[in-house]
Amino acid sequence: MRTLSLPLIVAALLSGCSQTPDPTPTPQDSGVPQQDSGVPQQDSGVPPEDSGVPPDDAGTPPDDAGTPPDDAGVPPEEPLPTGPPVPQGPPNVPEFDPAFPGQTRVPAIQTQTPIQVTEIASGFRNPWAIAFLPDQRMLVTEKPTGSLYIVTPQGAKSPAVAGLPPVDGRGQGGLLDVEVGPDYAQSHLIYWTYSEPRQGGNGLAVARAKLVDGAQPRVEDVQVIFRMMPTLESTLHSGGRMVFTPDGKLFVTLGERSILAGRVQAQNVNSHFGKVVRINPDGSVPQDNPFVNTEGAKPEIWSVGHRNVLSAALDSQHRLWTVEMGPRGGDELNRPEAGKDYGWPTIGYGEEYSGAPIHESPRGPGMEQPVYYWDPVISPSGMTIYSGTLFPEWRNNVFIGGLSSQALVRLMMRNDHVVGEEHLLKDLGARIREVVQGPDGALYLLTDATNGKLLKVTPR
Repeated sequence: MRTLSLPLIVAALLSGCSQTPDPTPTPQDSGVPQQDSGVPQQDSGVPPEDSGVPPDDAGTPPDDAGTPPDDAGVPPEEPLPTGPPVPQGPPNVPEFDPAFPGQTRVPAIQTQTPIQVTEIASGFRNPWAIAFLPDQRMLVTEKPTGSLYIVTPQGAKSPAVAGLPPVDGRGQGGLLDVEVGPDYAQSHLIYWTYSEPRQGGNGLAVARAKLVDGAQPRVEDVQVIFRMMPTLESTLHSGGRMVFTPDGKLFVTLGERSILAGRVQAQNVNSHFGKVVRINPDGSVPQDNPFVNTEGAKPEIWSVGHRNVLSAALDSQHRLWTVEMGPRGGDELNRPEAGKDYGWPTIGYGEEYSGAPIHESPRGPGMEQPVYYWDPVISPSGMTIYSGTLFPEWRNNVFIGGLSSQALVRLMMRNDHVVGEEHLLKDLGARIREVVQGPDGALYLLTDATNGKLLKVTPR
């Protein structure tokens, strides 16, 4: 393993805040791998999930949404951070003002604990997700190839796990998230999301199977427990993050497929596009879901009006938080609540990648405001809310992987609002696809590249 010592030189960033901001990167230079770009013409220039343009996550905090508690990250007796925001370019849509103070561009903060980044393993082709087995080995997915690996804490990688169904690995599809079942000790069940090839197109699916460990690992008894409907031909905006709750329910985030035929369905309850859904581990529908008794509605739906949610986590109160990719401007932190509408595509803070307007206003009746938004975007993917002891100053802070921003984005929270922001690990020059907290309290990251790396962040 190779260890890189990374003192956090954020002071240098702060000193640049008063200077002319950096220009906002255009979609083509936003760090999105080439296979992830190719936005269809009818998509009005909206780049694919990976294109550096946040195609994945937006929304307002759901009831289960993981909002940090009142003192999340900042003890009440401590003063709030002050000063300029993290250096960034001018907003793409300056005519849209935030709905409340602190909804965007909060003061920059700086981690005081020296940190180091250790490379655990490399050679992954555009890896997407990490999940920890009980013995602290990791499951790691490879998006375009549909391969799943078991990796030891020392970096030894198994052969690809056999028995997974084929994936449509084009664009933003492929093998996406992976989670270990809450009853894994008894069942050995693992769960994963993937872009399922179908007649007439494709769609996100959730499968589960028994993991059979050993020198040649495999899965047995594969069951598809959920399918996004309707089927559509698109390589964009699949969503695909999963979160298990303490009561055994499973949240799954779904994109609206980006192309106009899908986008217009994001607020319709008769379609899964642009939704957060909530299911039982066997795929059945919880009877307290908000649209169970609504005629014509998909009963799995939890919240509506999302664009492409690629980040999701629970807070210490077991509430769900998500970050969704916006268009050009308008990435959103939300806490999705049951039955609520988060506005896409009617409202938002961004514009088409062509520069054409999408929204007449960033606010509308009956639609929720994001807790926080970014313009220009960070292109979020992967999310955790820190609860470990290795970094006491990070307690209850939100961490988000940044693709085009090439940063580990840290948000300090108080009373469910963002009060400070930091962009860590800029020196790596890497698109950060995934961030999870390990059992040891360290943060584990995946870099999105054809030679993707599994990294570990600890105090130095």
